[in-house]
Amino acid sequence: MPRLRRSLSPLDKSLLRLRWFVLDLSGAAGKLSSVRACVIFNPAAKGHKAQRFRRALDRLAREVTLRQTAAPGDARRLAAQATQEGFDTIIAAGGDGTVNEVLNGIGTVPDGFTHARLGVLPVGTVNVLARELGIPLRLEAAWAALLAEKERRIDLPCFTYDTAAGRQQLYFVQLAGAGLDSRALELVSLALKQKIGALAYVVAGLRALTNHPGPLTVTDAAHNLTGDLILIGNGRKYGGNFDLFPAANLSSGRLDVCVFPKAGWWILLRCGLSLLLANRLPEDAVIRFQSTSFQLTSPQPLHFEVDGELAARLPARVTIEPGGLRILAV
Repeated sequence: MPRLRRSLSPLDKSLLRLRWFVLDLSGAAGKLSSVRACVIFNPAAKGHKAQRFRRALDRLAREVTLRQTAAPGDARRLAAQATQEGFDTIIAAGGDGTVNEVLNGIGTVPDGFTHARLGVLPVGTVNVLARELGIPLRLEAAWAALLAEKERRIDLPCFTYDTAAGRQQLYFVQLAGAGLDSRALELVSLALKQKIGALAYVVAGLRALTNHPGPLTVTDAAHNLTGDLILIGNGRKYGGNFDLFPAANLSSGRLDVCVFPKAGWWILLRCGLSLLLANRLPEDAVIRFQSTSFQLTSPQPLHFEVDGELAARLPARVTIEPGGLRILAV
């Protein structure tokens, strides 16, 4: 046997690991199937990791329902459909953008968040929510965490804004923002993101500095602050493992607001180095407060982002429903 193990090629080893992954999933899937689980899968998420997971899930078609997205917006539509069909657990297999689409799909159904809970399989580039919740980034371990069915309730924030079609709502779970970060998302190159992953956002951020979107204002009962960048945290993490909102808690009933009065080259360099070296922001560069409801406005057309995905234009009101989301976590 030792001689056989040494003779295995890298391809053989990969196939052997995949075989055990499929067998492990096949043996354990019944527990989720008993509560009707629907896995919504983004085939564009993280290349080989996603392909490997897709092949494994093909073996589980009888135990869980697999629905694959084909275009932006599909995950939202499929999640709404699954909720209407009575699935108890809607699992987003993808990155934070896929998670947000699934979240909002559940939210489009009356009492959707009462009837369905959210599950996360991190197959994306950054996977901020998974890191926040302690969900393993390895697929096998993440699936095992889902099978344990440890449900918790976390707060559910929401943007409300007006469009030509009427008043709209957009939920998020981890973070949101407007200003330089939403402008950077407008400038992200998808081709570059596929090549260098999360570093593509850094490149887009540098480009955003040369095309400044202008100031915006956040207002609640106790604050009226203007800045170049306003970030909103439901959880602590932003951009990966950076604890940008150290006082935030997914179950506090409040959102953490971080205002950068100025966000030029020097400030962002200081903040970036501080995050890299100490995992915290220089507090003299930002103004922080917590709130349950506030307004975001801008004198010029400016997008906001939710969970790292570009959304609609300001103005918008941000509110939070304490304990409004049922989610599977560790």
